[in-house]
Amino acid sequence: MKRNMIYTVLAAMSMFALLIIILVTSIQIAIYGDSEYHFYQKEYEKYTVAKALDMKISDLMEVTEHMMAYLDGKEEKLSVEVPVEGKMQDFFNRQDREHMADVQVLFHKGRIVRRFATAVAAFLLAVLYVCKKYLKIKDRQTAGGQAKQWRLRTILFRGYTTALGIFVAIVAVIAAACVRDFSATFTLFHELIFTNKLWLFDAGTDYMIRMLPEGFFSDMAFRILLTFGVAVIILWAMLFIWNCMCNRKRSYMAKNR
Repeated sequence: MKRNMIYTVLAAMSMFALLIIILVTSIQIAIYGDSEYHFYQKEYEKYTVAKALDMKISDLMEVTEHMMAYLDGKEEKLSVEVPVEGKMQDFFNRQDREHMADVQVLFHKGRIVRRFATAVAAFLLAVLYVCKKYLKIKDRQTAGGQAKQWRLRTILFRGYTTALGIFVAIVAVIAAACVRDFSATFTLFHELIFTNKLWLFDAGTDYMIRMLPEGFFSDMAFRILLTFGVAVIILWAMLFIWNCMCNRKRSYMAKNR
């Protein structure tokens, strides 16, 4: 029994790392999943961004494509000249460039976290597999004295369910804070992530904050949460079905011996 619990803890730790991988990937999909950036265009239309900046939607999308390419490391400089408020000028100012440079670093760190989580998950799963496959440790004793261990699929399912429960609790607290006061949560997030105040923009002089209003980030947060939620539920369902089908197969074979 104790060994089964140890296995479950190992599985839960590896599955927690897997959930981090899924979360980072969900963020990437939500932000970059649509190469045509239709989500961004819909948001601009929803918040009448083109009208607020006196721009054509096509020029606004050009700015968006350049900005996203820069954040992805495909553009060296954040600079694009387009007609804004009736004159041709660079859409981004110095503060925009400095802040987005910080965001670009944040994106890069996210990829590093995903690679590290992948290594951790792989290592813990390898340890779990070796323990189950080769050490042959007896975990639970039946009445007849025969050793009975949980199957690897059962351990993985239990570990994933445990890790998912912890992860969901954390996400639920953050989501509740966002629902209660998104502006305060958004501010706290920036204060924790960034070491400077470059993220504090003036809507009167900074075009970027008018292009990306607070409502845009609220909608993006929901988009990320939805992508992540669908992914983890599908994975849980797959593990559950796999575990149930294998157990039924074992029971059927045992009855027909």
